[in-house]
Amino acid sequence: MGSEQRSADRMTVAGLLDESLLSGARVIAGEDHLGRELRWLLPLSEVMARPDPLDAVAVYARPESLLGGAATLGALAARGARALLIDGVAPADFPPAPPAGLVVIEMAFPVGFAALNRLLAERALSQEVHVMRYATHVHASLASLFHRGAGLQILIREVSNLARNPAIALDARGKVVGHNGLAADVVTALAEALIPKLTVDLPAAARLSAHHDTRVEHVTDPHGVIWTAISTAIRLGKEFEGWVVVLVRNAEPGAHDLARHLVVTEQATAIIGSEMLRQHSVDEAEERARGDFIQALVHGHFSSAHEMRARAEYHDIDIDSRFGVFVAPGTVPRGVDNPTASMVRLARYAANVAPDPAVRSYVTVLGDVLVVVRSLRADTDTAMNHEMTRYAEAMADELGHRRGAAVAVCHSRPVSGAQAVSASYREARVALGIARRLGLTGAVAYQDLRSFTVLAEVAETEQSRALVHDILGPLRATPDLRDFLTGYLANGGNVNATARALNVHRNTMLAKLDRVSRDIGLDIRLPDNQFTVWLAIRLDLLTEVQAAVDREASFR
Repeated sequence: MGSEQRSADRMTVAGLLDESLLSGARVIAGEDHLGRELRWLLPLSEVMARPDPLDAVAVYARPESLLGGAATLGALAARGARALLIDGVAPADFPPAPPAGLVVIEMAFPVGFAALNRLLAERALSQEVHVMRYATHVHASLASLFHRGAGLQILIREVSNLARNPAIALDARGKVVGHNGLAADVVTALAEALIPKLTVDLPAAARLSAHHDTRVEHVTDPHGVIWTAISTAIRLGKEFEGWVVVLVRNAEPGAHDLARHLVVTEQATAIIGSEMLRQHSVDEAEERARGDFIQALVHGHFSSAHEMRARAEYHDIDIDSRFGVFVAPGTVPRGVDNPTASMVRLARYAANVAPDPAVRSYVTVLGDVLVVVRSLRADTDTAMNHEMTRYAEAMADELGHRRGAAVAVCHSRPVSGAQAVSASYREARVALGIARRLGLTGAVAYQDLRSFTVLAEVAETEQSRALVHDILGPLRATPDLRDFLTGYLANGGNVNATARALNVHRNTMLAKLDRVSRDIGLDIRLPDNQFTVWLAIRLDLLTEVQAAVDREASFR
């Protein structure tokens, strides 16, 4: 569709020719461009004295000023002039083939510049008033619904009624957030075909006059029907929120209808955008409230089972479901303006992986930890464990992709009922603490860390604390010796392997072994002593992790 037809809500060359003042006028060139828009009439003398573009300008000329004026016509066409009005009979030597795109009109009798200029101004003003009245009507209709709290779907239905055609609203990501007049599958297909066109900048020549955010495109639905999509971008201040689109089942809608649709989409953007912002605020408030509930759930901060059930029902959470708890580090790259918001987005991404209509995921952020409490559809322990592993792997892949580095996603054993979620969360957090210290990534299950978890029951006993104090106490002041000892045990007590792993000389290794043995009072070259030290290190690690989880749970 050409820009001439798109501007049909304005005065055009054809409309000017319909005026009685131009009765008897003859088009001697450019008959294919009579639909082009006209907004100004300027005399030739003024036009030639300035180099300004001549978009939507008709040039007035007396016949004598065009004598030998072939170059003049070429200059006018190059600068975008719409038409040349010759006030009288054209000169005998007037170029037989004026430049393409320039409409040349020969008046039957002279009428003067003032009369033509006044006519064009009055017609343009009358048309502007008509458009303003219709725009006011559209705005008032939508604003009335908005202030009554009608909601996005009712508003887009009113847009459809005003346009007498289907209409859709798209958010900034191209997702359909409201539609009327079409089946859902057709709307989805049209939106998918339209988004690539809406996200490509239009060249200046293709933009609608004074409406850089409004465009007309053609899309085809799954049934082969061609639709004309009239869309206007939703911009509130500097923020882009999406599009309002009117869809016409016709490859070439009429000029009047097209002008009306342009007004509807342009007036609808402010109201639809305001409702989208309001809905964002409501959604964010609901998400924060749900996040607060999940935090209380994983920490067991409810005064009674009745309170937990009442709050769960408010958030539409079935507390009698089977659940799995997943945690992951939520650190974001340095330099991010709003790290908290970035972590919340990461949590949302994590919740949306491996979608299943029978499964619900609830997310929150605790400190630098992402937490997902996910319902489980399986009904046996083996099946639930497999289901949790698959989700943890998918979550680790998603977070790793978005952060650009491998991460650990740790999960608990499956539990039945919301009351058991706090114990399940503690298991997942302990697993994450261990995974962090051991440098583990990917899906990490609490039950897979058996060499640690079997010690969890005895980590807080007096005997355990005494063992940790006796073995590791002498090394507290020299962390490098403790790291050396941990590396030595991790390599099975192999001196050469440890030397390579730590990048130290073998003789240095032997010297450090002697020093550590003296400090702790045990010869760590002996297997029994290695086991004792290994046990002390794991008990100490468990104690640190459990203390960190307890500190987190103490903050309400």
